[in-house]
Amino acid sequence: MRRVIVDSAIYRRGQRMESPADLSDALAEARSSGDAFLWVGLYEPTEAEFGHVSAEFALHPLAVEDALKAHQRPKLEVYDDCLFVVLKPVVYEPESDRVSSDEVMVFVGDSFVVTVRHGAGSPLTAVRKRMEATPDVLRHGPTAVLYAISDAVVDHYIDVAGELQIDLEELEADVFAPSGGSPKRTAERIYTAKRQVLEFRRAASPLTAPMARLATGTVPFVHDKAMPFFRDVQDHLLRANEQVESLDRLLSDVLSAHLAQMGVRQNDDMRKISAWAAMAAVPTMVAGIYGMNFDHMPELRWVWSYPALLLLMAGTVLGLYRLFKRRGWM
Repeated sequence: MRRVIVDSAIYRRGQRMESPADLSDALAEARSSGDAFLWVGLYEPTEAEFGHVSAEFALHPLAVEDALKAHQRPKLEVYDDCLFVVLKPVVYEPESDRVSSDEVMVFVGDSFVVTVRHGAGSPLTAVRKRMEATPDVLRHGPTAVLYAISDAVVDHYIDVAGELQIDLEELEADVFAPSGGSPKRTAERIYTAKRQVLEFRRAASPLTAPMARLATGTVPFVHDKAMPFFRDVQDHLLRANEQVESLDRLLSDVLSAHLAQMGVRQNDDMRKISAWAAMAAVPTMVAGIYGMNFDHMPELRWVWSYPALLLLMAGTVLGLYRLFKRRGWM
């Protein structure tokens, strides 16, 4: 259990207190105080390891199942003894310009908070340190912890959206560059960027409804005075979702522009091929006519027929070349 429990502490009036090693004793002490709560953080527990914790806190079996399996959509579930919230932090990898998502499950009860982290991109360690440095906020109990975790996750959404915006602007500049780059490579980059935006959307969009419920102040185990703070998180989330929608629309526009450019280039290639074919057809036609070897072809016995036909073919090809060049086909 020590490997799974990242941190465990009792907080009284915003100050961290020494707590018993046994979770049952620690929870009993927090509840007996009346102004304290127990915050337990776990990292990727197994079913057996989390079974001990869930039994101590009387967590609902459905919520426990979701916390163990992970791969859940962001959601808010209300049970008799606790509140269950699923959040999906996103991580931007600058080396590969990719977005990945982790998961944080938060159980909020009358005198406890249990957080279950899946993945390495969770902000829980930083949140706990920041909360311990601001006891005026931490003294509001489990509600303050839920707010701080939600705020950290959503604020990072905005940061990641900004990074994606920069990548998209670079991609847009490459698409509209005079050289245009490799069409296959450009299309691959566009579709890769759309996958990153889709991963972002899967993490941020479903969180809108849970944040709206928390902002109304009608959710159990959440203090009424926390409404303005959750409304602030909701506003940030809406802004992040708007950025995601904008990025997706812009990517669709960039893809349409890239496909249009490819169509224009193909048309240019076809015109060049047609122009060269037309210029090659003239001497071929003339040579074909005079290569039929009919007896009654006066030009065949003329002394200047050979150079005259060569000049005719060369002049015709030159004329066609200048015509096509003037019209932009060459």
